[in-house]
Parts: sequence; C-alpha cells; structure tokens
Amino acid sequence: MLVPKALKVGDKIGYFSPSSPATVFAPKRFERAKSYLESKGFELVAGDLTGKADSYRSGSIQERAEELNTLIRDPSIRCIISTIGGNNSNALLPYIDYESLKRDPKIIIGYSDVTALLLGIYAQTGLVTFYGPALVASFGEFSPLVDESFQSFSDLLCDSLMHFQYTMPSLWTDVKVEWENQTSSKPVYKNEWQFLGSGKVTGRIIGGNLNTMGGVWGSPYMPEIVDGDLLLIEDSLLGIETVERSFSHLKVCGVFDRVSAVILGKHELFDDKGTNRTPLDVLLEVLNGQNIPIFCGFDSCHTHPMLVTPIGVKATIDFDTESFSLNGPWVSA
Repeated sequence: MLVPKALKVGDKIGYFSPSSPATVFAPKRFERAKSYLESKGFELVAGDLTGKADSYRSGSIQERAEELNTLIRDPSIRCIISTIGGNNSNALLPYIDYESLKRDPKIIIGYSDVTALLLGIYAQTGLVTFYGPALVASFGEFSPLVDESFQSFSDLLCDSLMHFQYTMPSLWTDVKVEWENQTSSKPVYKNEWQFLGSGKVTGRIIGGNLNTMGGVWGSPYMPEIVDGDLLLIEDSLLGIETVERSFSHLKVCGVFDRVSAVILGKHELFDDKGTNRTPLDVLLEVLNGQNIPIFCGFDSCHTHPMLVTPIGVKATIDFDTESFSLNGPWVSA
C-alpha cells in the first residue's frame, strides 16, 4: 500500500475535469470554490481543460487523460482534486500514467463518477485514494456547510494520524438549487446515522459511487472485493427501481457473501416512486435475511457536508458504541 504525503499550507492543489465541464457551466461556483481553498493557504493550479467544454464533457478522452497526467507528472503538485463528476471518467483509465504515481504518490480526491479513477488508481498502484469533496461541487457551497466539508478535508489530509474517529455532522442537506443563482447556504435537515448490527467489525474500505462502479466492474481497474472488506456504496438522483437493480447486482455477484459490513451513504434526492421506501429498505429486501451489519447514512456522498473517506485503508465500525474510525496511516508526514 502506498500513501501520499500530508498536505501543508502553501502546497499546490491541481484541479482537473475528467468528465463534466463544471468550470464552464458553473463559473460563479467555480470561482467561489477556488477562492475558498486559496483563502485556506493553498495554491490552486488549473488543469488544461479549465474553461473548456465539448458538449457533455470537458474534452476528448485523450485530452482529459493528458490533463490528469500533466498534473500527476508535476512534482510540485501534492493534491489533485476533480472539479465535479459526470458519466465518463472510466474512459481515462487505460491512459493514466500509473508509473509516475508510483514514483511520486500524491493525494487524489473526488467523488461520484470519479470513483472509477479512485478505484482504478488504487487497483493499479496500491495508492490510497480519497472519496471526498470535489472542487466546484463541494467547495463552491456556502458556509457553514462548506466549512464542515473543509474541516474533514483538513483533518484527513493535512495531518498524518494513525487513528481517526468520525463525528456525525449535526445537519445535512440535499436540497436542489440553481447553482449560478445561489447566494446563501441551502436549507438543512437534522442528521441521523443508523447502526444495524452488534459488536465491532474491522476491514478494508473499498467502494464509492455504486452506479459508477458498474463501468469498471470485472476490469483490471476494479479492486477485488475480498473477505472482510467494508463496502462503501452511495448513489444520487436515482429511482428505486435502479437502486434495486444495483443492489441485486452485488447480491448475484456474491459481494455480500464476502464483505463484513456495508457502509451506506445518503442518497441525494432519492426517488421512491411513491413507495415510501428508502434505499436501506431496498438493501434489506435484497439481502433477504442475510446477516450483514449496515452502517447507514454516512455523509461521504453527494450531500453536504461531504466527509473524506480513504479507499484501501482499514477501518472499524463499532455497532455497540455507534462509532466509525480509521486505522492509519492514509497520509505520511
């Protein structure tokens, strides 16, 4: 396992657009996000596709891969963050300079469609990657939600800890607003985490956005899910019928026979099709009595605030004390 160096004030953070062109369709949010991280003392370095768009994507497959590789090969850049997700990050996987990442491990962070890159890089190099905030989508939000996302970013990436216990944010939101007309923080809900199980479960964290994983499943870029893993899964803007299909795919592939627990993230704007059922209800129906502990409602997902989760690191869920903690290291001094 490789771990990148911890970030420090003054370090360079490079940003890239592996799928959707957020710097083009959300310029105000993009500038707000960039200014926010700069105010924290970091130097932001633009990827080559900043301000560019090719319809639904930022550029061709080769252009997007080269944008990422340019940042990977720059020794002065210590963190690479996606601007947003989309649908097509998996197209970059055959063209990433994995050898350069092995020689110079750096923090790679994002979520949603960027799951393909996080898992692919981990599978090909052993480098711990981070399911966490994206530049425009996360750091373009207003206070106090953006501050809580940054606190998690700072806690996990700027200090070489050997142990970390997550704290549940008191409030959260998935309220949809028009980004370019947004002038204040979104309305919020009271938060809740659910721990369905007993005792302690320890294992390697693997997973991310479940819909995206379908685009790398069965390839060399999908890490093998092994006995004892903790499976992190979350999704966004899907209907209950699609979620049932995705959970059932895991079932028929035998994934639930191997993992020791499921970490189910919040589902942004879940469409229950009038059933009044939740993603947890669907998962329990698919499991059909199979005894797998579930930690439900974790805030490493499409909602705000967004907590950082290292992929490939050991963690412990204590269902009796209702706590979730990491067993390091995930960054080095």
